[in-house]
Amino acid sequence: MTPPKVTSPFRHIAIIGGGVSGLAAAHRLGELAAGAQRPLQVTVFEAQSALGGLVGTKEVDGYRIETGADSFITNKPGAIRLCERLGLAGELIPTDARFRRSLVLSRGRAVAVPEGFQLLAPNSLWPVWKSPIFSLGGKLRLAAEPFVPRPAQPVVDESLASFVRRRLGQEALDRLVQPLVGGIYTSDPERLSLRATMPRFLDMEASHGSLIRALQAESGESRGPQDRTASGARYGLFATPRLGISQMVETLVARVRQTAQIQTSCPIESIDSAVEDDGFVLRLGGREAVRCDGVIVATPAHRAAQLLKGLRPAASQALGEIEYASTVIVVSGHRLADVAHPLDAFGLVIPAIEKRRILAVSFTSRKFPNRAPEGSVQLRTFVGGAMQPELVRQSDEAIVELVREELTELLGVTWRPEVVVVARWMNSMPQYHVGHLDIVQRIENDLATTPRLALGGNALHGVGLPDTITSGETAAERVWQNLEES
Repeated sequence: MTPPKVTSPFRHIAIIGGGVSGLAAAHRLGELAAGAQRPLQVTVFEAQSALGGLVGTKEVDGYRIETGADSFITNKPGAIRLCERLGLAGELIPTDARFRRSLVLSRGRAVAVPEGFQLLAPNSLWPVWKSPIFSLGGKLRLAAEPFVPRPAQPVVDESLASFVRRRLGQEALDRLVQPLVGGIYTSDPERLSLRATMPRFLDMEASHGSLIRALQAESGESRGPQDRTASGARYGLFATPRLGISQMVETLVARVRQTAQIQTSCPIESIDSAVEDDGFVLRLGGREAVRCDGVIVATPAHRAAQLLKGLRPAASQALGEIEYASTVIVVSGHRLADVAHPLDAFGLVIPAIEKRRILAVSFTSRKFPNRAPEGSVQLRTFVGGAMQPELVRQSDEAIVELVREELTELLGVTWRPEVVVVARWMNSMPQYHVGHLDIVQRIENDLATTPRLALGGNALHGVGLPDTITSGETAAERVWQNLEES
């Protein structure tokens, strides 16, 4: 039975999901209400017992361990601006410039990614010519990229593999681009939408006719000299709180508790329209229904699809079409004396063509200080993803043994770790396949008819922490504005 409408000067906004996006939405609503000097009731409902979603920092035997994301990019403003508003700007630390490069496994050997190679293409050909990663034929094909004609018609959407293959060749895709991009999206390059993930490369082709010419043109315009030469993912643009990502989350939770209620271990079963007005009714298993004036759903797409099935069936169907991949992270701590490789980089990515059982290894304590005790190193090894989904179904013990074998062979690790932590993230990484933007458009078109309902999270507009934060804040602003106008 629908609870009666409560006559109150307070408007009530419910947020479903207490991950980073949901918390960012709650924080933004608090800012908006304070700025307008209007009363507002906000409740965050989290199904799990803990807040923060896919991030978490642990202190184990002198190691500062991240079980999820370990940093965020700063050229997208969402995360850094939130840290500034939380008073954490002075707590942010950059990556260590001494090790600011990436390694890639090439024919069984870890070699440096050519300087200036920006995920899909280089801003200079000379480092490519010197690199052992490519054969002579591969180097010649890559060097011919400025002479590859752009399509006669603008490309609306294209897979990463198709784009790189026609502009840079198969060897560039197999040997370098796939592992670099795979380290971010854990996706199949044959299905990954370039327009939905890295549209700037399609725009470069359209504007300059060449990725290499475009990168050369922009080189030095907005980056310091270290970022111009850094290889891989432009590591000079990354930062993290001094005490780990949880420092940001815990500060955010404390701020949210000042203006909102948080209910953990409180799953929502469904969202219905309120009979008597434009509000909503949340159905909670075994508890009294909750009425609210606005709703922000900040959950994975498959969960949002279930919640919206009765309320917005078209959006629900589209959300259900977004596929997810699973990943296991094995964090291990070792004495430096037990690792033969100098670990003179931020990490090692593994091309699928090498047929190994791991995706990448991050040398976490080379990226940021105070992540391992003096004389020790922290490694984070990634297993599974869209290309090897069968591996994540193994037991923790089997996956640790797999990692032991791979690290021993690839980095010369003598396996007597000081600490081992296994973090499983099942169905956690949305896959932005070709056609993803069409799915997003269908969702947003359907939700446009319900302006007090908005979505947050990483399923639609970006998978990184800045994107996730921005999605929550944007959802908060949408619902707030429509409440103000009603």
